[in-house]
Amino acid sequence: MKVGLFFGTFNPIHVGHVIIANHIVEYSDLDEVWMVITPHNPHKNKRSLLANHHRYQLVYLALENFSNIKPSNIEFDLPQPNYTIKTLAYIIEKYPHQEFSLIMGEDNLKSFHKWKNYETILENHHIYCYPRISEGQIKTKFDTHHKIHKVNAPIIGISSTMIRQGIKNRKNVAPMLPKEVWQYIDEMSFYKK
Repeated sequence: MKVGLFFGTFNPIHVGHVIIANHIVEYSDLDEVWMVITPHNPHKNKRSLLANHHRYQLVYLALENFSNIKPSNIEFDLPQPNYTIKTLAYIIEKYPHQEFSLIMGEDNLKSFHKWKNYETILENHHIYCYPRISEGQIKTKFDTHHKIHKVNAPIIGISSTMIRQGIKNRKNVAPMLPKEVWQYIDEMSFYKK
């Protein structure tokens, strides 16, 4: 089975994440997409994150009706901060009969050469890259690499940061979130401060 790993803090998961994951699983050779909730991204401030179990619950709620897109908390018990290369080593050992690829936005591909052991990742895994809103074309040294597949997915102009700010400023952000996700966030009064 071919599994695409879509890493993110998902703070919170929004309809854009679901649209991208669904598009990639429907229009590529991947059998499943796993939304891997990252407990702590080395490049992000951890204080702004909801607790791991709350973000997992939000992803779970968002994906209940998608049989080939699954939430994954596989990084929760790994040493912090998490690096993709270590997660991949762990996941391959745990699921030896599955083939894992990465899913990332083209903005991440631009800085991929700064990732820990990026050469090893690229040697052993395919990368499915979706377009992001950006200034002009993002040219990278990976543009023609045979293991990088550009996916013509919809360009999404929604961000988790935009949603958190909207909630804090008492704006109606409900249309940007799966219904169950918005209900959970609202009930728990998340992101209001």
